[in-house]
Amino acid sequence: MPATVKRRMLDLAGLEVPVAEIGGALDGPKLTVIAGVHGCEYAPMAAVRRWIAELESAELRGRILAVPVLNLPAFRARTPFVVPDDGKNLNRCFPGDPAGTLADRLAHAAFTQLIDGADAVVDAHAGDLVEALEPFALYDAGPAEARARELADSYGFRYVMRQQAGPGRAVTGTTSAAAAAIGIPAVIAEAGGRGLLDGAVELHIRGLYRVLNLLGMGRGRAHSEDDRHPNRLERFLWLHCEQAGWWEPQAQTGQRVNEGQLLGTVSTVDGAQVLEEVRAPVAGVVLFLTSSPAVAAGGLLLGLGAA
Repeated sequence: MPATVKRRMLDLAGLEVPVAEIGGALDGPKLTVIAGVHGCEYAPMAAVRRWIAELESAELRGRILAVPVLNLPAFRARTPFVVPDDGKNLNRCFPGDPAGTLADRLAHAAFTQLIDGADAVVDAHAGDLVEALEPFALYDAGPAEARARELADSYGFRYVMRQQAGPGRAVTGTTSAAAAAIGIPAVIAEAGGRGLLDGAVELHIRGLYRVLNLLGMGRGRAHSEDDRHPNRLERFLWLHCEQAGWWEPQAQTGQRVNEGQLLGTVSTVDGAQVLEEVRAPVAGVVLFLTSSPAVAAGGLLLGLGAA
């Protein structure tokens, strides 16, 4: 019997957020899939929209909650990175605060209504409007990390990052970290960027089907025998510039670099002077980089993954 798909609007912190409830004919796990935590990461949004439509004719076990666009204020305003109402990055606010600003309240509502109680969570991302990105999946250390690692592996990307708990981690307040803290396996899956709808849409759709296969919820166009052996990464280093200027990368996403290798320069806008040379602090792979030449003082330039 095909799955049933019910589309409705869910009140999250006063925002009417579209959600699809997809029910299988047989009992099984509860999976939550979220896209659009950042408002200009379009490839995963498009993938979740298409995936929901395809599941209307699928045979499934269990239940899926799927949100194609969570951060509607940023989506509507075409605002990368942050919620325009308060300037906060939503994926630094989880598990949220019901008494905080909009980003805090939205994170709290999404955490309590979408993440808490799930058997597994996929938060689908891409590089934002001015970011190029090498596909990778990230999971967090914690009591559910063995299953979270399986989820990350199942997505089928070349690189899988385990993010350590405590000091030294690249970011805090993420969906996956908040889920890990309460024992729910979760993965942040990254593919796409620069505001483009390209082959990354299909990468996300394939990854979502592979997650269904892993959880025993159904079989789609991806099959378990297609498994890859990902490159495992343990350190995520985010490099920032000191001064504002013109950013010119000398490395590409997916490129393996050596310690000390020149990754790019920041120069004056008129090109008369190089202000900074940015070099790799360790050997690793470039997972994302800022594709815009314009960078502010302290601006994020790239993310480096290391074993």
